[in-house]
Amino acid sequence: MTSSSLPRMRPYTDGDLPRLAETFAGWIAEAGRCGYDHVGEVPHRIYENLRGKPIGELVQLWETGGEIVGLAVNLRFGAAFDVFCAPALRGGGAELAMLRTAYQTTARTMTADRTAEPYVLTDVFDCDSTRIQLLTGLGFTRFRTWDDVTVRDLTDPVGVPAPPEGFVLRTARPGDADQLAAARNSAFEADWTGQLYRSAVMTRPGYAAEWEFVAEAPDGRIAAFAVCWLDGRNRVGHFEPVGTHRDFHRRGLARAVMLAAMHRMRAAGMTTVTVNYNADNLPAARLYASLGFRREHRTYGFRRPRPT
Repeated sequence: MTSSSLPRMRPYTDGDLPRLAETFAGWIAEAGRCGYDHVGEVPHRIYENLRGKPIGELVQLWETGGEIVGLAVNLRFGAAFDVFCAPALRGGGAELAMLRTAYQTTARTMTADRTAEPYVLTDVFDCDSTRIQLLTGLGFTRFRTWDDVTVRDLTDPVGVPAPPEGFVLRTARPGDADQLAAARNSAFEADWTGQLYRSAVMTRPGYAAEWEFVAEAPDGRIAAFAVCWLDGRNRVGHFEPVGTHRDFHRRGLARAVMLAAMHRMRAAGMTTVTVNYNADNLPAARLYASLGFRREHRTYGFRRPRPT
């Protein structure tokens, strides 16, 4: 493939998300999930993972004839990138060019601090031999197992949510931004502020407060949360993220909010629900297994040294 025949690359804008989500769902319908994560991962990775960063510089689209054929999300977690490519272009020169560009963009925008991550990272589905071959050819090597990718059939019985006495299950409200930020900071050792959560997530395309389920403690704090995403074309729901404030561990609150959400997903026509989690996170593994999730895939971490 010559450079003149490569898809045209341009910066992502907020207005692209509806068409991008529709495109992503179409790729999954055509090729299956291997190599493509849930549609809801797109806004989550763009807005939540890149909070406070210049999205127009870090998220790239490729188009051919006005059709989206590729997406790169760069500098996730300060060192990683994602590339998703149309099924018709998998394994060829276009996908290879997208990977090269994402590596170069992420490497260029990483901090120059010598103590920072010395590698550029990406992850790959265990079943995606095409991507693994391309990355290996580009000098990437596998270094870890990353996530367990799990699935649950929503046509199976879903239990009744049973929060502890005094806790209320409900959906998020615009005024919850400060409490949602505090809950995330406690659950993930993050650095959210209410203002940042409002501007980087709650007011961004794709997010809907009625699909963020929370457990409110008797003192008014948000004790647990689960954000849900829907792929109506493929009838698949997805959780990302799920967390519990450390002050409220071991009370069944994450379980309760997820059960409430699964009932709502099923009512919205979803037949399957998925959740991914770090393969080393044993408490998460136990929680999701108890809710009927089973591992479908794993993702592997690949890395390549940054240019010196």
